Amino acid sequence: MNPSRPVATHVAVREGRIVATGTAEELCVGDAKLDTSFIDKVLMPGFVEGHSHIMEGLMWLMPYVGAFDRRSPEGRLVEGVGDIDAIVARLQEAEAKLQDDRAPLYAWGYDPLHIGGNMLSRHDLDRVSTKRPVIVVHASFHINNVNSHTLERAELMHATNISGVVAGPDGLASGELQGIPARMRLFRALGNNLLAGNITEADVNRYAASACVQGVTTITDLHNDLTDQTVEVYRNATQTPHFGVRLVPALASASHKPEQAIAKLEMLREHCNDKLHYGIVKLVVDGSIQGFTARLRWPGYHNGASNGLWYIAPEELPRLVDAYHRAGIQLHIHTNGDEATELALDAIEAAQTATPRPDHRHTLQHCQMADAAQFRRMKTFGVCVNLFSNHIYYWGDSHYALTMGPERAERLDATGTAQRIGVPFAIHSDAPVTPLAPLFTAWCAVNRTSSGGRVLGRDTEALTVEQALAAVTIGAAYTLKLDHLVGSIETGKYADFVVLEDDPLSIAPQALKDVAIWGTVLGGVARKAPRA
Repeated sequence: MNPSRPVATHVAVREGRIVATGTAEELCVGDAKLDTSFIDKVLMPGFVEGHSHIMEGLMWLMPYVGAFDRRSPEGRLVEGVGDIDAIVARLQEAEAKLQDDRAPLYAWGYDPLHIGGNMLSRHDLDRVSTKRPVIVVHASFHINNVNSHTLERAELMHATNISGVVAGPDGLASGELQGIPARMRLFRALGNNLLAGNITEADVNRYAASACVQGVTTITDLHNDLTDQTVEVYRNATQTPHFGVRLVPALASASHKPEQAIAKLEMLREHCNDKLHYGIVKLVVDGSIQGFTARLRWPGYHNGASNGLWYIAPEELPRLVDAYHRAGIQLHIHTNGDEATELALDAIEAAQTATPRPDHRHTLQHCQMADAAQFRRMKTFGVCVNLFSNHIYYWGDSHYALTMGPERAERLDATGTAQRIGVPFAIHSDAPVTPLAPLFTAWCAVNRTSSGGRVLGRDTEALTVEQALAAVTIGAAYTLKLDHLVGSIETGKYADFVVLEDDPLSIAPQALKDVAIWGTVLGGVARKAPRA
């Protein structure tokens, strides 16, 4: 990923940084020692995951009920479940193992679109328990499905007039809770917000282990309240020698007023170290397309569903963007639907016009439905984009048939358009929404094939293998303003590598996701990935 020397046979490392790349003759000088540990392997810059969450370390403590197989932090393959009865059975098994009769049972990964559109109702979850809260987190992490006990405890059974409380056929709450207001009421009632709970050092280490399994050396936690406890945990974890990843947390704007967030980030910069980098704020404008909570421009959802939810009021977003922009803070802005993208671009344009910043690198996250005109606006105002290429595989069929329709689905996560127009871009997993696996993410951007075998926009939006690998290394590093430290193997940067068993440029593009990963090197220290 260094254009001036794209390929080399050797890399010299000293004090955790790269001295130079070249041949043995060029580098084996003075007191240099030759290490041939990886003589039969391929080194690339360590993968940079520009959009993922600490929940990847938390969720594996809970039963997984998604339809697709997943790899755990220990390298174990966990099989998916294919229907409602199988979900209930897995939850019943987990519930029987709980020691505390009152403890909530959380599970994750469910999406009705992956099991024939069958909804998980409160009646289904009542088969698991009628005495304890049962909460299933939707694969998008924007929706929860709960049992009757949970609804009654949160006083939501009859509250179908509250935004996000979906009514069932009997007029009572169905058990599906969408968006922020309904979920926050749920968490307040339970006294436990799973998505902003107490993070332990074990959770962070589990997250780092997941990264190592997939060759990731720099990873984000792209939406966190960053409580004092979490800050302390992150500081302690990243200062231990065995911690094997560089962590980039983003402060959640929803839990802070701008003036509070700006002051907090100033304080947090004092906690930074080589493995911990603070400085960005996350705004969430809308929900998820597959959950029908994203905001779409006309003509809206292909199947006629009602438009989605604003997580930030349209009149409020410009004020927030302007405040952070004036303070010199980089924003990462979640926009799934194209109406949300348009609103975010309007806000950035106004802020940049009022207070020009030549290198703000505000980044639109997901941005799945953007058209060419919106990409041209990004280029004009210096906006980056991090596209959700994994969506093509996991929800491409549903977007084609239900949410976007054939034409818009062809440009889903339009990496080709970004490449042509010159918008700096990355691609990501949003783990644990989809698996943390950059080679798979790159495979999605190259092959653009859905889980059902449908090809979407390959002629216009597909990347070459080289371009896709750049998007999960130097491209992602650029969106995090860390490209001076990571993302390529060149003099002065951290000695962070992914160690591959094969050369991804020498195999068929269809096999890219299957390249085996030996492990990683972080700051010159090798770590073999666990395999169960």
